[in-house]
Amino acid sequence: MADVFRSLNLLGTLKESMDHNKLSDIKDAVEDLLISRINLAVMGERGDEKATFINSLHGLSSGDDGAAPSRPPVSPEEVASFPNPKHPVFRLWDLPAAPSTSPFEPEGYMDRVKFARYNAVFITFNRALPPNSVRVFLEARSQQRQTVYFVLLASAGSTEEQLEGRRKAGLEVLTSQGVAAPPQVYRVRPSALEKLDFPGLLEDLGRDLPEIRAHALLLALPALTSTLVARKKEAFSALVWAAASLSAGAAAAVPVPFVASVVDCGVAARVLSKAQLSLCLDEGSVERLARQRGAEPSRLKGLRTCVLSAGVTKGEVRARLAAAERDLAAVSVPSKLAEMAMPRHARSAGRSFAAMLQALNAAIDEMAADAQKIVAAALGEGK
Repeated sequence: MADVFRSLNLLGTLKESMDHNKLSDIKDAVEDLLISRINLAVMGERGDEKATFINSLHGLSSGDDGAAPSRPPVSPEEVASFPNPKHPVFRLWDLPAAPSTSPFEPEGYMDRVKFARYNAVFITFNRALPPNSVRVFLEARSQQRQTVYFVLLASAGSTEEQLEGRRKAGLEVLTSQGVAAPPQVYRVRPSALEKLDFPGLLEDLGRDLPEIRAHALLLALPALTSTLVARKKEAFSALVWAAASLSAGAAAAVPVPFVASVVDCGVAARVLSKAQLSLCLDEGSVERLARQRGAEPSRLKGLRTCVLSAGVTKGEVRARLAAAERDLAAVSVPSKLAEMAMPRHARSAGRSFAAMLQALNAAIDEMAADAQKIVAAALGEGK
């Protein structure tokens, strides 16, 4: 696929592609935004806390299909892989702990677990930070790998005071091992990622990753908090703009209404299906969330007021695109917002661009509002 993501701003890069009449880049951009891969590795001793952490990153509980067991069916030295059931492009890798042997060669360990293939690595520990884990971190830094993070996993019953003591002890180990400017040690409660330091870890990870990978991770993570739902909604802006530009480019190239409407409907349905899964509005996600939070599934499902939240059908997508077309037909000139956003190449097909933009943005707004209500109800926000 064409590399249209060299810029630090996806939207700006997409606009530049359209201004230079690079419709093929826009097509590739839509595909990349829909199916971009992300590989995260979780390194450390295996056990209940680590398995729960991996499952929570996928929005799963221990009994769900595809969940990571406390003891993976591989030898202690092997790597275990866990694809996301809803987002196959999001894969988590369970890396064994760095052996406690001395001497220890971090390069050999990293080669064995294929350290270079992961977009980010979480080095986890429960109590004391193993010195050889620090040596792996230092070797990664020497290789210019910045997306390596220390994560203190809270054991069941651990108090915040105990966790803070373990965090400080971990920082002392980092200093004693020669880490000049010790990085942050993030405290994470595996069964409740919305608490403690995980939101901050997610912020830092999103800033450190290449933008297309950060985008893929954000859309694949479960809808943990209202803030994360809002960030997911914002992340769809580049995809919606790309889909609208593709619609305008197709309409300009093949100005046949029936052909254009088929293309628009197919692209819009894929974008909205991605939004439904990302916002965790599908049946399976809502039911899992209800089980995890002790809520009544029917109550959470009843909060979905947008038809698309319960299921994306081409009939509903066509109806929304047609309604947007009718709304725009009643306006003699494009709105100032659409005119400013529209690439020069697409202005001959401005109505197609504006209709797709309006229909998708309105639909995602409605779906995100449903997700906000479900998350607030499940977490007991406002009580």
